[in-house]
Amino acid sequence: PPAHSHSDWIGPPDKLSNLRPIIFYVPPEESALERRLREARQEAQASNQRFWARHNRAFRQEKEEFIYSRLKAKGLEMRDESGQKAALSAEEMADFYKDFLSKNLKKHLQYNRDWYKHNFRITFLMGQVALVRALRWLRRRKKNAEQ
Repeated sequence: PPAHSHSDWIGPPDKLSNLRPIIFYVPPEESALERRLREARQEAQASNQRFWARHNRAFRQEKEEFIYSRLKAKGLEMRDESGQKAALSAEEMADFYKDFLSKNLKKHLQYNRDWYKHNFRITFLMGQVALVRALRWLRRRKKNAEQ
């Protein structure tokens, strides 16, 4: 982001995770509480990035292996005579999706728990930052009214 920017910047989707990375704005006079909030947001983003990159990599690999094994069982190759990739029916792919989700249920439940923890922490810190800013604004307003 340009040096004069005063907001977060969101990039294009990552090739592995499909998540859009965020470059967080760091104010020049960031307080310790604001830094904790920014770092909590960065930690949540990094955690999500790691999970979805691993998950999507495993998904693609297992999907290819599933398709290969099903085509091989039918006596077919991965590509047909014209060079196009062979495909399975929606019903066959539904079997893969169901099995993949069932096999990864514990990972998804753990991810959801972690996601909620990150978001509760971020929400709590955001509330604290908003309260401090509101009190600061009220003090300035009171001081200006007295002058």
